[in-house]
Amino acid sequence: MVILFQVWFREGIHPRIPEGTRWDEVEVPKEVVQLSLGPRDLLWAVLWDGNLLVRTGLSLDSPTGTSWLEVESPEKEMETLHVSVGVSVVWVITKDYKVWFRRGVNSHNPCGSGWISIVGEMMMLDVGLNDQVWAVGEDRGLYFRIGVTPSEPSGNGWIPVSAEWGNSKENVPPRGGLKSSSQLKEASQGSVLSCTDSDSELGPSDPSNSTNDTPVLEAAAPSVVPLGGAPIVPVDTQDAPTPPKSLIPASDSFINSLVSDRDKTSTNQQSGLQIEEEGQFSPAQILMSPEASGPGAPWSNVDLESAEVARSTQAEGPHLRNGSAPYGMGLEGAQGVGDEDGPVWAWISGGGCNVDAASQVSWLSATGPLVSSLSLTPVQSSVWSDQQHREEISKKPLERSNSIWVRKGTLCWWRDWKPHRWVDVAVALEQSTKSDGGKDSIFFVYYTRYDEKKYLHIFINEVTALVPVLRDSHYAFAVYTGPRTRLRSPLVLAAQTEKDMKDWLNLLSDVCCECRGIATPPSRQALWSTTSKGDIFVHEPSFSLEAPAHTLSCDLMFWRQVPGHLRCVESNSLGLVWGIGWDGTAWVYSGGSGRQANSADAGHAYQQTDVRSVHVYENQRWNPVTGYTDRGLPTDRPMWSDESGLRECTKGNTQPPSPQWAWVSEWAVDHSVPGGTDKEGWQYAADFPVTFHGHKTLKDFVRRRRWTRKCKITLRGPWQPVPPIPLSDISLMSCLAHSSMEQVPLWALSDKGDVLCRLGVTPQNPAGSSWLHVGTDQPFKSISIGGASQVWAIAKDGAVFYRGSVSPQNPAGECWYHIPSPSRQTLRQLSVGRTSVFAVDENGNLWYRQGLTPSYPQGSAWEVISNNATKVSVGPLDQVWMIADGMAGFPAETPGTVCHRLGVGPMQPKGQLWDYGIGGGWEHISVRANSVEAPRTQHPLSTAPPPPSPRRPLPPRANGAAVGV
Repeated sequence: MVILFQVWFREGIHPRIPEGTRWDEVEVPKEVVQLSLGPRDLLWAVLWDGNLLVRTGLSLDSPTGTSWLEVESPEKEMETLHVSVGVSVVWVITKDYKVWFRRGVNSHNPCGSGWISIVGEMMMLDVGLNDQVWAVGEDRGLYFRIGVTPSEPSGNGWIPVSAEWGNSKENVPPRGGLKSSSQLKEASQGSVLSCTDSDSELGPSDPSNSTNDTPVLEAAAPSVVPLGGAPIVPVDTQDAPTPPKSLIPASDSFINSLVSDRDKTSTNQQSGLQIEEEGQFSPAQILMSPEASGPGAPWSNVDLESAEVARSTQAEGPHLRNGSAPYGMGLEGAQGVGDEDGPVWAWISGGGCNVDAASQVSWLSATGPLVSSLSLTPVQSSVWSDQQHREEISKKPLERSNSIWVRKGTLCWWRDWKPHRWVDVAVALEQSTKSDGGKDSIFFVYYTRYDEKKYLHIFINEVTALVPVLRDSHYAFAVYTGPRTRLRSPLVLAAQTEKDMKDWLNLLSDVCCECRGIATPPSRQALWSTTSKGDIFVHEPSFSLEAPAHTLSCDLMFWRQVPGHLRCVESNSLGLVWGIGWDGTAWVYSGGSGRQANSADAGHAYQQTDVRSVHVYENQRWNPVTGYTDRGLPTDRPMWSDESGLRECTKGNTQPPSPQWAWVSEWAVDHSVPGGTDKEGWQYAADFPVTFHGHKTLKDFVRRRRWTRKCKITLRGPWQPVPPIPLSDISLMSCLAHSSMEQVPLWALSDKGDVLCRLGVTPQNPAGSSWLHVGTDQPFKSISIGGASQVWAIAKDGAVFYRGSVSPQNPAGECWYHIPSPSRQTLRQLSVGRTSVFAVDENGNLWYRQGLTPSYPQGSAWEVISNNATKVSVGPLDQVWMIADGMAGFPAETPGTVCHRLGVGPMQPKGQLWDYGIGGGWEHISVRANSVEAPRTQHPLSTAPPPPSPRRPLPPRANGAAVGV
């Protein structure tokens, strides 16, 4: 007990003397404001300064313990508000309502070992028997922690408690879950679809009228959300009275907006309506599609025609009793305390409630009030009017919308305003089918802020990408739209398990593709790209993508994911697609989408593995007393960091690229670092930003060494391996879609820098037959083959070479011609188009090769185009795309942004400006398959220019090394 910040202990408590005998003071080092005692030997206290105290030495022989130990608050700048302990767990709430779990707590170590942040915002909580957790949320609702087991004491999610309120036996969801009587009245006038939470809300609880009440639906599974009421079935209450079942309501207000303007002539259609003897009418009948009728089906179907018939007939028929209306009409004018918003909970104690993890308690169900409070409001439904062609939908809703599908669930949302944190949210995907077979879909995210329920919405036809991301080791994905891409602020959601994330990703991706009319594998003209995590994405190009006028904005491009994992992908317009994994394995695309769920593509899904290395850098600075040490200057980079030195990365906190990866080795010193190392793996430099070398000099005051650890991923996708040589770069000859050739030229570089030419590659045999080695004087690091068999390459020292005499009859060519590099610059990657060559140097500058002609294909000089480049891709129409290091004004964004060069044409091969698209971790892009050329139309008022005069051929020039720059 705490009195005036003091702690007192009650002695003499016994079953026969429950009040005890006397109070004894227990000395405390600081002022205590709250105590929590577990069922056994755990006692924690909250101090006035926000830290915590732990009592040690508690036992039957020493019930007051022996000493106190202080534990810091989970966050240094945020004080502790509340603590609750159980048998072997400790839960804490800080003053920003964040929930924390103390790991490693037991009788031998009552202080534990560290804090774990738990998703959700709570005002207080209480740990009951079996370490089960009860809480009062920030929205003043009651919540229960599900999934708490001895092996998983922190649980895996919060669910609301359906608490009884007063004597009405009503199930009361968290605050904000009930509708006011005005809302009920409005809804009852617009729809006959039931959207209440229990039978008692439908009117008086007179047992004699129980058979006439609107029946209540129960979802077959948490993911199945039935809409409206089922047909009324007579029930013999004398034989087996049925207890009330919780109802998961549908988006009633949205359906209201669809049926409210229905032509009254539809009231004559009585075929689907059954009239009860006492003047009642059944709600709209649920029509389950064959594939959704089974248990666990993700969709449910509502016939809105029958709904409108029932509504119109009800308006013209006799007055219905309160108990027979789909909404509780008797609630009008009789609101009591808490009837409108439910009770405002302030405290909960679960110490006397023994709930096992496997208990089946009706009022502790994941399909309870949290889901049932997701009914769409008229404001939410009205957002449809803001979409393109939404006015037409609002004018004739039933002529365009015949049925609604809804999929609901719970996810975590990364709140994109300060303080940034993970928030438990409910989500709903809603799809409307129009009379012409087209579909409109919308995705809702419901959250609570300052006791007010709010929502976000995204129209599915505005989604541009669904990208798996890594956030705090969560199974997360980002939802991009055009505006969110421009603001570099995607909607980030996370699931509890990898399976849940994949289910939502596949569902949303399928709906996005269906909305855009994409039902086939990637076309031959598709743009391919990869992220830094290895995910593969494709974009189906249109004529407007490379049109000189009204070009499709880069941030509006729709990217869909292809199963698999690759570091880079290259393709051409004949349908050939090759890729390279992080371990150097070459993979060839086998066709299909790779989705096992699709029986048509099951034969194209193969097992794919990849191994990559994760690096951290150990940094040290020299001082005259101790030599090299891990104590640097205040301005130095962290002593354990990434390669850039901007982010602290230790061996302990560094994780694999995503939860799908698993470590397959331990940390080890890496001696294969560019620049060389000494025997212990150290590299030396005068200061950290300077280039490092492998030997120490008198002017070297800093050193670093790289630690590496390997991880592995295994998945399935439409990719087949091409053994046995590991590759570092690859290039397929770019060509037009109508081109025909016996063999498609393919050039590659091995991981050792050897130049290879693949023989036997055809659309019928995309993997080819064998490798042909092409001799070089030094190892290479980049290679590209463009139109007319132009082969360009870059050596590891930055020298540029052109391969002469390459032809179908001589696929390996004759000899290499040296091309001078730009002055004082080292090139690292290049791409060759039909008549142009672009390259990127080590400093991120993009260069264009001038003077390329058929008679002099080596060009004459290099011209810098822009900076901020990491990789470039030139297509068969000489279109230019690149991966930019970042976008101006967004320094916090992860490097890697897709960019399109606008204004590229025969008279302006360098283009004019960049259009920035999706970003935040993009690694590679290939546009070498896109030969979709916009039709050339002449303006009716323009005058056709005179035909160009024939150009005189340039005098022949000898190919050689002496080329002007």
